[in-house]
Amino acid sequence: MLKTLLCAASALAFGATPAFSQTTPAGQQPVVMSEAAQGSARTGPNRIFSGEDLFDLAIASDPQISPDGSRIAYVRRQNDIMQDRAVNSIWMIDVSSGDQVPFAGQDGDAFSPRWSPDGSRVAYVSTAGGGAQLWVKWLANGEAVRLTGLPNSPGRIAWSPDGRTIAYTMMVDDSAPTLGSAPANRPEGAEWADGLQITDLVNFRADGAGELTPGYEKIFTIPATGGAPRQMTFGQYHDGGPLSWSPDGATIYFSANRNADWQTDPVEGDVWALNTATLGLARLTERDGPDSGAQVSPDGRLIAYVGFDDVGRAYENSELYVMNADGSNSRLLTADWDHSVGGYEWDADSRAIYVQYDERGETKVARIALDGSARVVAEGLSGGGLDRPYTGGSFSVSENDTIAFTGGTATRPADVQVTRPSGEARYLTSLNAGLLATKSLGEVREITVASSFDGQEIQGWLTLPPGYIEGTRVPLILEIHGGPFAAYGPHFATDNQLYAAAGYAVLSANPRGSTSYGEAFAQGIDKNYPGNDYDDLISIVDRAIAMGIADPDRLFVTGGSGGGVLTSWIVGQTDRFQAAATQKPVINWTTQALTADGTGYFGRYWLGARPWENPQTFWDHSPLSLIGNVETPTLVVVGAEDYRTPVSEAVQYYSALQLAGVPTALVRVPGASHGGIAARPSQSAAKASAILAWFERYVEGWDRDAAQ
Repeated sequence: MLKTLLCAASALAFGATPAFSQTTPAGQQPVVMSEAAQGSARTGPNRIFSGEDLFDLAIASDPQISPDGSRIAYVRRQNDIMQDRAVNSIWMIDVSSGDQVPFAGQDGDAFSPRWSPDGSRVAYVSTAGGGAQLWVKWLANGEAVRLTGLPNSPGRIAWSPDGRTIAYTMMVDDSAPTLGSAPANRPEGAEWADGLQITDLVNFRADGAGELTPGYEKIFTIPATGGAPRQMTFGQYHDGGPLSWSPDGATIYFSANRNADWQTDPVEGDVWALNTATLGLARLTERDGPDSGAQVSPDGRLIAYVGFDDVGRAYENSELYVMNADGSNSRLLTADWDHSVGGYEWDADSRAIYVQYDERGETKVARIALDGSARVVAEGLSGGGLDRPYTGGSFSVSENDTIAFTGGTATRPADVQVTRPSGEARYLTSLNAGLLATKSLGEVREITVASSFDGQEIQGWLTLPPGYIEGTRVPLILEIHGGPFAAYGPHFATDNQLYAAAGYAVLSANPRGSTSYGEAFAQGIDKNYPGNDYDDLISIVDRAIAMGIADPDRLFVTGGSGGGVLTSWIVGQTDRFQAAATQKPVINWTTQALTADGTGYFGRYWLGARPWENPQTFWDHSPLSLIGNVETPTLVVVGAEDYRTPVSEAVQYYSALQLAGVPTALVRVPGASHGGIAARPSQSAAKASAILAWFERYVEGWDRDAAQ
C-alpha cells in the first residue's frame, strides 16, 4: 500500500524558506517553530541553523605557501547575499602571526594564486574590469598589473624557474562545421530565424558549460612583465595541465591524449615534453592508460606523474610513478600503498613527494620517499564542498617543508591550517567563527556495520539533531553520496545540518564502490551498479535502528547523482522508507550513456558495452526497470541545465511514477548544472527545504499543525 498522506495541509510549499524544527528538552517529538518564533539571523537570536545562514558561510581553498614558508596566499569563497553566489577573493596570511590582509578580489573575482620562484610576486586570475585575465602583483610595492587581454579564461598557471615567463593554458576557439546555407536573398529589415546549429563533436555539451564552442585547450607563454602571448602547442587536441617547467626553462611538461580516437577514448592520456625554443613535442609515456600530472623534481632529474593501466574497469587507484626526465626508467612508487593519489608536490630536496589521499572518509597528506616508504605528515584536510560531507581539500609545501592546507571538522567548514611534518597543525583562519558561535549544530558520530551481503565493514557518519537526548528515537534520513566513486567523511555539510535542525538524524554512508577503503572495495560495483551496495546501505540503516537512534517507522532516503541512482533503486526494492527524494538521478542507462556529457565513457567502463551490444545489462541496472515495484512517495529533483545526468533522466522517472500512481512531484532548479545544483545559496536552501517539506508529509505520528 502507498504511504498515507498525513500532512496534506502542510504550510511549507516546496522550495519555500523552511520553518525548521528542533527536539524538545525531553528529546521527544520534534517541535516545529514558526519563523516569527524563531526570529532571524538579522533581526534576533536564532540558535537553529537555517537556510538564511548559508549566505553567511565562507570556505578556504587553494592555499599557496611562499617558497620561504613565511606567507600563504589562499582563495576565500564567501557567499554573497546580494549576488546569491560565492565570491572568490585572494587573501594573504603571515604564517608567524596569523595576520591576514586582502590581496585581490575587491573589483571582481580573483583566484588561482601562484608564487614566483623568488617569492617576490604572485600571479593570479581576476575578472576585474570584465573577463578572466592573468594578473601579477609585486609584493614590494603592492602594484598589480594585468598581463593579458584574452578571449577566454587562462588556467594552469606556471612560472618559469627564472621568473621571467609564465605559462598557462587557454581554450582556442575553432570554426564549427558547415553544411549548405540558408537562402542568400534575405530582404532588408527581414527578421529570419537563427542559423542552424551543426556539430561533429562526440561531446558537444559539458555540465556547467552548456553547449560547447568548438575549440581546443592549448599552451601559451607570456613575459612576466607583460607583452604578447605566444601559442606553444597546436593541432586538434586538448593539451592540458598541470604544466611543469624543467629547471633550465628549456622544456614544459604537460598531459594530453593526442591519438586520433581521443574523442571516444576519454580515459587515455600521456605525458608530453614541449621544447620551448623549437616547439617540438616528444611523448614520454605510451601505455594504454591515463598518464598525467607531470611534475619535474627540483633537481631536474626525475618526473613524477600519476596513472594506471586501463583494463576497462569503472575504478582504478591513481598510482604514483617517477621516471627520468627523458621518459626512461619509469617505476611505480605506490605498489604497496592501497590509496588513490590526489594532489602532489616534490620535496625541495628531490628525495620525496608529498601526496594527498583519502583514507576511510578522511583526507590526509603523506610524504612518499623514492623507495616507496610513506609516512603521514598532515591530517584533517577538508574542503570538498559545503552542501554535503565529501572528502577533499588542498595543500602546498614550502622549500623548508612547511605545509599549508585547508582543514576543518564536521562542525567547521574548511579554514587554512599550517603544519610541519613533525609538528602539530594550527589554524590560521577562522572564517565562520561569528556564525558558528551562535548556532547549535548537530553532533556527528562514526557508525560501522558488517554488510549483510558478505560481512565487509561499512562505515558512515550519523549527524544527530541539535540537543539530541541519548536513547531517543528520531526520524532518519539516509543520505547517499554521488560518484559513485567518492566518499563521505566527518566534514561540514549544510544539507545534513539543515536536516538535523529539522529534527532528523542523517546517515551519510559509504557503501561498496566508495573510495578511500582500498581499490578492491571501490571495484566491488564494477559492472554491477547498482548492486550489492544496496545491501550495504540497508545494513547500516539497520545498525542505526539497533543503536536506538533511528525510528524504524520513520525512515527516509535521498541522494544526488550516484546517490540518486541508489535512491531510485532502493524504493524499487523495498517499501521500508516512508518517502524518498531522488536528486539528479540516472534512471535509464541506455539514455544516460547516449545523452550525457561523457558519451564515450559510461557504457564502456560502467556496464562493459555500448547500449546496443548488451541492452539487457543496461536495462537490468536501470531503476526504471523496477518502477512497477515502487510504492514509496518519491520526489524527483534535478538542475534545469544538468548535462551529466540530463534532465531527461529525471523526467523519465517522474513521468513513470505518475503513470504508476505513485505520489511524486518534480523540482527543477533553474539555471543549475549537475555540479552546481547547490552553488547558489538561495537555491541550496530552497532545495533542502523542498525535500524536508516532502518528507514532512509522510512523517507518521508527527502532526505539524498540532505541533505549532
